[in-house]
Amino acid sequence: MIKEVEIGNIDLRYQGYRMKQAVVEAKLLDSIVQRGIEEPLEGVEVDDSLILLNGFKRYRCARKLHIEIAPFISLGQDHLIGIMSLLRTSNNKTLSILEQAGFIDELKQTQQMCVAEIATELCRSKAWVSMRLGLIKEMSAKVREKLFSGSFPVYSYMYLLRQFMRMNGIKKEQIEQFVIAVSGKKLSVRDVEQLAHGYFRGSDSFRQQIDAGNVSLSLEQIRQIPDDPEGCSEFERIMLKDLEITQKYMQRVMGKSHDRRLKSRTFHAQANLLTAGILSKTSAFKDTMNKLYDTSRQA
Repeated sequence: MIKEVEIGNIDLRYQGYRMKQAVVEAKLLDSIVQRGIEEPLEGVEVDDSLILLNGFKRYRCARKLHIEIAPFISLGQDHLIGIMSLLRTSNNKTLSILEQAGFIDELKQTQQMCVAEIATELCRSKAWVSMRLGLIKEMSAKVREKLFSGSFPVYSYMYLLRQFMRMNGIKKEQIEQFVIAVSGKKLSVRDVEQLAHGYFRGSDSFRQQIDAGNVSLSLEQIRQIPDDPEGCSEFERIMLKDLEITQKYMQRVMGKSHDRRLKSRTFHAQANLLTAGILSKTSAFKDTMNKLYDTSRQA
């Protein structure tokens, strides 16, 4: 049943579980100015407290417009019941996948529910639940805060940075450092992609430049690189690909070389022969790379 409640009495403890979207919120503000709050806020009533679960954008708009009373509908008298109700009725419009993940993690951590119990209650598969719990687990608290506050593009994290972690062995700490460095800069998804490739595949100096907050300068350097593939000859394109592959496998070998699973006598016998061959070329390879770096920097 919908009832009218005082905005000032609403508990916002779950505000950090919902994503902020400045553009969407600005449009909603205009709509509320013209037509008022059309959809009721949703939450739970626990010990005479109104705890908000859905409608944070409407709440913030109401505060900006000095609206004191808003429609409210109760999803139950318990946190668990309210969150379950919200998740059951959610879709891509109501809750994003990260918001679903946040609430599911709340059920697991605070309510002590296991994956099977959550899946059963939500009429979902265990894989559906586990995937969302994995999303939350793999991000640090700082990365989560940047994503949910809207200061870093969610698309860039979901479909770019997570791929770096999986395919290139980039550590969680490195992802966090990059996210913090470029958050709040109002960058496009394309800008973030270009910076990420330079940050995780480029030189130490480029990475240090971004960490120092010189994002605009870093983007300008990237934009000076021609997008036109005809800007390079076929031989040059092959060389660039070889350099990219070399860097990739150097990172992979360094990351795996201390793994405790490397323990068989057969492995060590063959690895010893291969590493001897690599080490014999290290000095010449380093000299070649230094010369190429100096030449390319001066071009």
